[in-house]
Amino acid sequence: MKTFHPPLRQRGVTLIELMVGIVIGLLVVAVAMGALMVSRGISGTVSDASGIQQQGAYIMRVIGQQLRQTGSLYLNPDPSGTASTDVLSAVVFEIKANAISGNSFAQEDTLVGSENTVTTGFRRYQENVFFADNATDDDIGTDYLARNCVGAPGNASTDQRVESIFTFANDTLRCQGNDVVIPQPLAQNIAQFYVTYMVQTTDGAGSKLQYIKGSDMPTSAIDPTWRRVQGMQICVVLYGSEQIDMPAGSKYTDCKGDEVDMTALAGARRNRMHMLFTSTFQLRSQGLLTNES
Repeated sequence: MKTFHPPLRQRGVTLIELMVGIVIGLLVVAVAMGALMVSRGISGTVSDASGIQQQGAYIMRVIGQQLRQTGSLYLNPDPSGTASTDVLSAVVFEIKANAISGNSFAQEDTLVGSENTVTTGFRRYQENVFFADNATDDDIGTDYLARNCVGAPGNASTDQRVESIFTFANDTLRCQGNDVVIPQPLAQNIAQFYVTYMVQTTDGAGSKLQYIKGSDMPTSAIDPTWRRVQGMQICVVLYGSEQIDMPAGSKYTDCKGDEVDMTALAGARRNRMHMLFTSTFQLRSQGLLTNES
């Protein structure tokens, strides 16, 4: 007698188990995507902060290089041309050079500006340049090494005033000067460019230094107040290019000491990182020159 064996039944994944597996997979993917987005946001913020710091350092380096030379003159150790070896022989400042934009080397013209514009000038002169020992005679001579904020003027130019004009408009800091008619962009994403002047005053109580806002400085280039400017404080606020999920009321303090809510700003600056940079520069040379000679 044969025994009947029912066929084996193959059992697969039920619909409920399949749905549970899909849900678990989606949760894993969601967690991974969230971690990736957080990592991307942190990386973008760090990169944004690094870029802002580099740009701020570059701005201060370029402006500082021009400000430190403002009003500087060429010290000629041999004005008589006799090449005397006497250590007590006369030494003079050479101030005669071609004027640029109507500005000369009088103290009134070495520095002119306002709250968001600055014009600097200094004497350009030839310097002895020496190369390697195997250089030819044509490689040894004099050269004009001084340049303004945009790398002008070239070597073919004559002895002249080197002028740099810094202007701020439309979130861009620009500069122009010798041989450059159209202002060239120096830095972008500038929220604020603010200049304060350190002025030396003398009265019956003696000499003192005080900071004066650009709006309080005279507009006339021949006002004697410009002759007493001994230093400048440059303040720049830059903003980033990455949008950040900021809590409401996130603020920073600007160059004028006012608090600015980054979440309430309009346009490209809304919910962007803002960083303030400030530096004080002492002018290199402040003589009592009144005109060219």
